[in-house]
Amino acid sequence: MNRSGNLDTVAPDDQITESLKTEKKITELGEPVDPELRQKVYDILGHTKHALSAFLVRPHVFSFKERDEEEEILVALRPHWMTNVGWILIAIAMTLGPTLIKSLALINGLPAKYQILGGLFWYLTTFAFAFEKFLSWYFDVYIITDERVVDIDFNNLLNKKFSEAKLSMIQDVTSRQIGMGQTMFNYGQVLIQTAAEINELRFDNIPNPDKIVKVLQLMREEEDMEAIKGRTK
Repeated sequence: MNRSGNLDTVAPDDQITESLKTEKKITELGEPVDPELRQKVYDILGHTKHALSAFLVRPHVFSFKERDEEEEILVALRPHWMTNVGWILIAIAMTLGPTLIKSLALINGLPAKYQILGGLFWYLTTFAFAFEKFLSWYFDVYIITDERVVDIDFNNLLNKKFSEAKLSMIQDVTSRQIGMGQTMFNYGQVLIQTAAEINELRFDNIPNPDKIVKVLQLMREEEDMEAIKGRTK
């Protein structure tokens, strides 16, 4: 009996071959070993409401230059907004300073041009102070990807420190909240013990520390599953 010309396209063994090809393609693209486990991570993280959030979930407009092409950013964390209250109040007080001085008639004896120059210098100083504090908050970020945890310390425009550890190197994760303020507004510290060259990463004053601990535990579990799958191939 003659074999059908299109039999090769419907043979059962070809279905297996196509399945293997698809699985290989998914693995190469960095898809999670266990989609349900990864979905649990997404469910814990929830969603981000705005770009200036201290809890950026799977951001589309945020990245870092050390990021790999297929690496997915799960969450980018900044210090909780409550940590900004102190310098904002100082900036407001500095802004109102010249008005207070004028009301007390402390500089009325100075020529008008010196008063104007002094006021201009004061406001520029105030702006520089507030701008540097904002940049330090905005760029001082902690990042969790599907491959590693990253700590970027932005001290000023000339001083930035980059630290990282692979998820597979994480040994222990703990969270800590101190005082009524951290408990009330739900922010605190997460300590990550690793077997890497940098044996400890510390995420300070981040929102929802309990969520971050759960996410890191699940991602560590995913890394273990990937390692097992790699050994059984």
